[in-house]
Amino acid sequence: MSRPTLKLPKKPPKPAPTPAKRKPTGPPRPRGPKPEANPAAKPASRPPRPRVDRGPRVDRAPAKPATQPAPVKVASSDDPRLSKRMGELGLCSRREADEWIENGWVKVDGVVATLGLRVKPDAKIEVDPTASRHQSEQVTIILNKPMGYVSGQPEDGHQPAMVLIKPENRWAEDPSTTKFQHTHLRGLAPAGRLDIDSTGLIVFTQDGRVAKRLIGQDSEVEKEYLVRVEGTLDEAGMNKLRHGLELDGVKLKPAQVSWANEDQLRFALREGRKRQIRRMCEMVGLVVTALKRVRTGAVPLGKLPVGQWRYLRRGEKF
Repeated sequence: MSRPTLKLPKKPPKPAPTPAKRKPTGPPRPRGPKPEANPAAKPASRPPRPRVDRGPRVDRAPAKPATQPAPVKVASSDDPRLSKRMGELGLCSRREADEWIENGWVKVDGVVATLGLRVKPDAKIEVDPTASRHQSEQVTIILNKPMGYVSGQPEDGHQPAMVLIKPENRWAEDPSTTKFQHTHLRGLAPAGRLDIDSTGLIVFTQDGRVAKRLIGQDSEVEKEYLVRVEGTLDEAGMNKLRHGLELDGVKLKPAQVSWANEDQLRFALREGRKRQIRRMCEMVGLVVTALKRVRTGAVPLGKLPVGQWRYLRRGEKF
């Protein structure tokens, strides 16, 4: 006997899964009715600040307008060159001024100057401190010139007196503490003449200010000489020597002339024309047999031996 077949009912299909809702990440929103705004509500008022007494009110000054740059002063062809103007102001000699300008050490109205520049008399001239230091290192030398040497360039086979300025001819009693350097010979030049037949004090300098003071057109530095003469000199001739002679059509400045001893005159002059004393003596019938310069300004020859030299000391002025 066959078994009966039992049929089971089919299971219904599973429904598709619904996507999960995202949970809010922020704080939960409050639910319920929103509170109504109260238009009559006012913010809490702050307490009043204490009053501070600042004193009487001071009105501020109005702002100053921006300053305009000064107009550039343009010099004309009639205005002096910068180097000449610097010499007139006593800053240095013309030769030094040209050197300073070339080195860029000079400004005119705030602008670096160039060679050949012309300037107004009221131009502002500024000199770099480097130039002043350079000037302070310059030397001036006093030499007792022997006969037979010329003051400047060699002539007629005669040597210039400057060849005597070397270490072995420095006076052993020179009070200056300056040490000799060969750079002291660079740019060294005579500040005045002393002819080949004359002896005595002659100045050599690197400093243009010294040169200008001794031989400038407006120089008033007095130079003293002892002059040995032959001949007869009466009172009228003495008065002519003192004031009353002309050379080359130019009247000479007054001179101080007196007898130093029976055959030697003492001259003090404030000018130095070529062979002036010898020509003056010839005009009154005298013959000069020896001439020696013994003083220039306030600097005497003193005990400096013939053919030897010394430095001008600091503080020693002509």
